[in-house]
Amino acid sequence: MTDTQPRFGRLYLLLYPFTALAVAINLFMLGLMWQAIGWPALSPVTALILCVPLGIPINWATTRWVQGLIDEAEGRK
Repeated sequence: MTDTQPRFGRLYLLLYPFTALAVAINLFMLGLMWQAIGWPALSPVTALILCVPLGIPINWATTRWVQGLIDEAEGRK
């Protein structure tokens, strides 16, 4: 690993706010669709609370994907 290649941990921390908020938006939209089958809507605050633990595995997968793209762009793969 060279100094110009971002480390997995730094990239993970950089991407976490974006992926966690994407999870929150998707949870909120899913909660709105639940109303069609008679379930109560998911509030925005509940979606934000649920996105914290659910964002961790999603962010891991996203970081692996971005790291692969970086490796491919720099000719390491």
